[in-house]
Amino acid sequence: MKSIYPLLLLVLFIFLSCNQKNKFSATIDSSEDSLSSYLSLANDFNLPPEKRKQFNQKAFSIIIDQHSDSLNTVNLFKVANRYYNMDRWGDFKTTVDVILEKTSSNQDTISKLKAYNYLGDFYVTQGVADSAFIYYSKAEKLYLKREDVYNLAKTRLNKALLQFNAGDFMGSEITVFNALRAVKGQEFPDIYYDSYNLLGTIYTEIDEYDKSIEYNLKALSSIDNEIMPSVFQSKATSLNNIGYIYQNSNRHKKAITYFIEGLEQKNLKTDKASLYAMLIDNLAYSKFKTGDFTDLPQQFYEALKIRDSLQLSSGIIVSKLRLSEYFASKNDSLKSLKFLKQALDLSMTSKNYRSVLLALKRLSTLQPKKAAFYAKQYIRINDSLQSSERKIGEKFTRIEYETDQIKSENSDLMIRNRNMVYFFSAFAVLGILILIIKTQKTKNRELLFKQEQQKANAEIYNLMLSQQSTIEENRIKEKNRVARELHDGVLGRMFGVRMNLDGLNGFQDQIAIKQRTAYLSELKNIEQDIREISHDLSKEKSELINNFVVILDRLFEEQRKTYKSKFISVIDATIRWESIDNAVKISLYRIIQESLQNSNKYADSNTIKVAFSQAENNLKLEISDDGIGFNLKTAKKGIGIQNILFRVQECNGQVEIKSNKGQGTTIIITIPIE
Repeated sequence: MKSIYPLLLLVLFIFLSCNQKNKFSATIDSSEDSLSSYLSLANDFNLPPEKRKQFNQKAFSIIIDQHSDSLNTVNLFKVANRYYNMDRWGDFKTTVDVILEKTSSNQDTISKLKAYNYLGDFYVTQGVADSAFIYYSKAEKLYLKREDVYNLAKTRLNKALLQFNAGDFMGSEITVFNALRAVKGQEFPDIYYDSYNLLGTIYTEIDEYDKSIEYNLKALSSIDNEIMPSVFQSKATSLNNIGYIYQNSNRHKKAITYFIEGLEQKNLKTDKASLYAMLIDNLAYSKFKTGDFTDLPQQFYEALKIRDSLQLSSGIIVSKLRLSEYFASKNDSLKSLKFLKQALDLSMTSKNYRSVLLALKRLSTLQPKKAAFYAKQYIRINDSLQSSERKIGEKFTRIEYETDQIKSENSDLMIRNRNMVYFFSAFAVLGILILIIKTQKTKNRELLFKQEQQKANAEIYNLMLSQQSTIEENRIKEKNRVARELHDGVLGRMFGVRMNLDGLNGFQDQIAIKQRTAYLSELKNIEQDIREISHDLSKEKSELINNFVVILDRLFEEQRKTYKSKFISVIDATIRWESIDNAVKISLYRIIQESLQNSNKYADSNTIKVAFSQAENNLKLEISDDGIGFNLKTAKKGIGIQNILFRVQECNGQVEIKSNKGQGTTIIITIPIE
C-alpha cells in the first residue's frame, strides 16, 4: 500500500533538514538571559508542544524589535528551527520571510542562502513542489560556488525528495548519488544516513525490495549518535522503513518485529509524534493482515488522533483508508464506507491524487452498482495524474537548466545518444549474425569431416575384409592340398597296411608277429597324421567363421608385442559376428584402438583388459585398466573421448565411463543387436 509514502517522506524530509538547522549556532550575550532561556525552553522536547510554542513566540517578540545585525539573524534562524521542529509551518514561513527581508538590505549572502533552503523546506511541507525546487536550486548554486560540500549535498537531497514525490524516481536516484559524490571521502554520517534512507525509499517504490533493504540497513549502520541527536529518532525511522518494505512485500510477521523495535525507541512519542503515529499505524495494519486483532481498532484510532492533532493530511488519509479496510473485513460496511468517503474527500481537498485513486478503487468494490462510475473517475484522474507528473518533471528540468537553449542542447544530446545506441545495437546484431554464420559453417565442416571419416572407416574395413578373403582363398587351396594328401597319401598307406595284415592272418610264427607289430605301429603314425590334419582343418574353419575376431586378435597381438602392460582379451564364443552389421564392427574396432592408445599414452597401467560378452539382444564391450585414472567432473573431454561417444551414438548404443584418480578407468559400451 504505497499511499503511506507521502507521510513517510515528510518524516524523512524532517530528518534531512533538522541536522542542518541545529548546526547553526552562535553565542548570545549575557545581557540577553531571557532570550537565551526562551530559546532553550522552546527546544526542550520534554515540555509539551504548546508550552514550547509559547516560549518560541516570546523569543521572536524580543528578536524582532532588536537592531538588524548578524547576531539578530542568527537568533531568527534559531526561532525558525524551533518552529520547524514543532511542525508550526505558518510561523516558520513568517520567520523566514523576515530573515529574507533583512538579508536583502544588508547583503548577507550566507543568511540569504540559508533562507532559500528554509523556504524550500516550507514549500515541501505545503506540497508546492515547483516553488520548493526553485529555492533549492538557488541555494544549490550558491553552495556550489562557495564549495560548501556539506550543505550542497543537503540541498541536493532535498531536490531528490521533490523529484521522488513527483514520480521521477530515476531523476531522484541520480540526484541522491550526486549528493553522495559531493561528500565523497569526507566524514558526514548524517549525509550518508539521509542518502541511504532516500535510496531505500526509491527502491521500495519501484519494487526493488532487496536493494531497498540493503540501503536501509546501510542507513541504520551509518547512524552516529554524537552527530545525529537522539531527538531526530533516526533509528526509529530506519526501522519503520525496513518494516514498511516487508509490509509491502506481504511479509507482515517480519515487518511487525521492526515496527515493535521502532516503537521501543526512547522518547519517540515526545520527540517525533508523527513518526510514532506512523509506526503505530503500520504495526496495526501488519497485525490486521496476519489475523491478529489485539488492540485493534484502538491502535488505528490512536494513530489517526495524533495525525489529526498534527494536521498531517497524508497520514490522516492513510489511517482512514486502513480503518475502512479493517471494518470491511468485519463486514461493517457502514463504517467502512464512512471512512473511505472521508479519505476520498480529504484526498481531493489536499490534491493527494494517489490516495484518490486508491479510494476510488476500493469504493468500486464496496459499491458494485457504482463501479462503472468510479472506474471512469479513476481513469480520468489517473490520466490527469500522469500528465501532471510529466509536467512537473519538465518544470524541474526547466528550473534546473534555466534556459530553453540548454534544454534543446540536452535534447540533441539525448538524440545523439539514442542514435549511438541504435548504431551500436545494429553493430552488435550484425556481429552476432556473423558469429552465428561462422559457427554454422564450422558445424557443417565438422559434419562433412565426420561423414568422410565414416566413409574412410568403411573403406578400411572393406580392405581388411578383402585381405582376409585373400588369406581365406589361400587356406582353401591349402585345404584342398591336404585333402589330396589324405586321399593319395594316408589312405594309400592305410590300404597297404590293411592288405599286408590280411596276408599275415594265417601265420603265427615269430616273423609274422613281428611284422604285425610293425604294421600296428604304422597305423598309429597314420592315426597321428590324421589327428594333426583334422586339428588344422578345425582351426581354419573357426578362423574362417570369425574373420572379425581374427582382425581383433592381430590388434591384440600387436598390443602385447609393443607395450609392456599385461594385456588380457576375452571374447564370448557364443557371439554370432556374422549377424552384426559391418558399421558396428568398424566402430567397435576404432573404439578399442582409441581406448588402447589412451591407456598406453596416459594411464601408466600394469594391466589392460578388453572383454566382449552378449546378454540377450545386447553386445557388451568392456575396456579397463588399473592406471592413474582421472576426475570425470574436472577433466576436459578430448577428441578421443568425443570420438568414442560419437561412435557409440552412431550405433544407437550407450556408454558409461568410470574413473577416479588412482583407481584406473573402465569404459562399458552396450550396443543393441538383432
